[in-house]
Amino acid sequence: MTQKQRKIFYPVIFFLGAILIIWEINIYRETIINWMIPVGIILVVGIIAFILDFKNYKRTYKYSGIGLYLYSAMHYVIGFGFIACSIFMLSNYYFADQNTRTESYEIIRTSSLASGGKYRIDVETPTFRINYNGKVKELVFSSEFYEKRKFYNNVELEIRQGLFGFDILENKKLN
Repeated sequence: MTQKQRKIFYPVIFFLGAILIIWEINIYRETIINWMIPVGIILVVGIIAFILDFKNYKRTYKYSGIGLYLYSAMHYVIGFGFIACSIFMLSNYYFADQNTRTESYEIIRTSSLASGGKYRIDVETPTFRINYNGKVKELVFSSEFYEKRKFYNNVELEIRQGLFGFDILENKKLN
């Protein structure tokens, strides 16, 4: 690849990885997976890409010193790392088993996230924590459930098994 092509390639990979972060977060919310697995994939792939391609990056950009390492690490981790993790998460989600099972879980704790709505900035989004087979999972619901969040005792989940064995939450219903 020529230097001109690499000057296009690195920013494209970086922005693709940055865009996939949003999609990946939404898929993560619907998947029962330890947060260390996606973070591990992101870091391992980013470090491997850094090791294998750093010389090309160094020849492409005229950064020096700590800036060179900081910018290149950022490109590799956000670009290659998030692309690889997104492929993993999306494969687990979209190639999951079609058979579903329904289970009910007791709500351990309720809280909320500040978020923006369509017309308001101060919309509160309720979250409910459950003990999902020994793992604490935080479920995010729409803001319409915020006012009555203290009255719900359990969550009924429709679950299917993902391609790599991580459960996917198909439907969530508060009781």
